[in-house]
Amino acid sequence: MKFRHILIYIFTLLPFALSAQGGEYAFSFLRLPYSSHAAALGGENISLIEDDLTLVMHNPALLANVSDKTLNISYMSYMRDCNVGGAAFSKAFGERSSAAVFLRYVDYGKFDGYTDDNIYTGTFSAKDIDLTLTYDYLLGERWSGGVSARLIYSKYESMYALGLGVDLGINYYDAEKEFSMSFVCKNLGGQVKAFEEKLGVMPMDFQFGLSKRFNHAPIRLSAMLHDLHRWKRDDFYNADGSKDNIGELILKHFIIGADILIGNNFYFSLGYNYRTGRELSATKNSFDGFSLGAGLNIHKVKFNASYSKLHTSANSLLFNLSYSL
Repeated sequence: MKFRHILIYIFTLLPFALSAQGGEYAFSFLRLPYSSHAAALGGENISLIEDDLTLVMHNPALLANVSDKTLNISYMSYMRDCNVGGAAFSKAFGERSSAAVFLRYVDYGKFDGYTDDNIYTGTFSAKDIDLTLTYDYLLGERWSGGVSARLIYSKYESMYALGLGVDLGINYYDAEKEFSMSFVCKNLGGQVKAFEEKLGVMPMDFQFGLSKRFNHAPIRLSAMLHDLHRWKRDDFYNADGSKDNIGELILKHFIIGADILIGNNFYFSLGYNYRTGRELSATKNSFDGFSLGAGLNIHKVKFNASYSKLHTSANSLLFNLSYSL
């Protein structure tokens, strides 16, 4: 495929992305990681080339690397009583096309309700549901492109909201050099039914990522830039209320991670997300923003787990279990 065709594919996405700007962000749970491998590498990764269905939720173009008829279930504990569950299935269609369906459920637990006069009204729940359909197509020997369309439903007490969103991704992979490069426009869209009168937009994100394995060492490095459309200090915040200098602002766009690959059946990962450490930590603990994880492949079964240190009093555990039929 000619390079100019790739450029046309990318830049035709921009008008749709720009039209989604404005308004307040809705459905912020879409920023939560779905893949434990991505979570272990700093919370986000769009360029890993693995037979891992969960990575497709981070970049739809990665579906080309997933085995036909793969089932997946996921579970994440995230801050206090928040629990996230998910399930997915993929299917190949011919040599170039693949499709997948994902369902994610976020339960925020039970809350006590009170009127403005402080009269107790009982308990209520809050939840988010995300149904995603993904299609991927091999554009050439080294290029693949994918699109994910999602329907989002949120219900907090008696109020509810509906949203429609799209992810667009492209990936370049050189198998000989074991080098991967991806670009993703994520969470394009917005609410079609809001909790109140004002409609909000998705937490849009433009991302660029690279992954490279060393030829003579069992190490793979990954680096990515996120929020490429936001470079103002007011777009970000710190838990202690401070403002970033130029260097800190740039660092908030970077996520880095490394895999130690032990044969074809096991990996250990470590990642760091500067933004997570700065925005969620009030104590500036040296471990805030770090994450780690591991994965094990046994024939058709794959198990992945990750641990993320968000701040002193909170952490996150994410588990993925996949089986190829």
